[in-house]
Amino acid sequence: MITIFNRKELCVTFSLTEQADIREALSKSKIEYFIKVINRMSSSPFSIGTRGRRGSFGQNMDLNYEYIFYVHKRDYDTAKYIISK
Repeated sequence: MITIFNRKELCVTFSLTEQADIREALSKSKIEYFIKVINRMSSSPFSIGTRGRRGSFGQNMDLNYEYIFYVHKRDYDTAKYIISK
């Protein structure tokens, strides 16, 4: 089980296809992982919705979602090797 106390950040990507490739590689190797998805266009407590004011004109739509992968600390080196292939 991966918790906030025993996890380590493996990688960060904005690409949906790269995220799918990483998930597949980790699953094939039976490495437990956790993905945190951040929507960069959503509102935050400090900024009451930038999309509502500006819309999405001029925004790079490929950078809307950020995917952060975490693995257990003991699996970090193996997972890093697997995704680097």
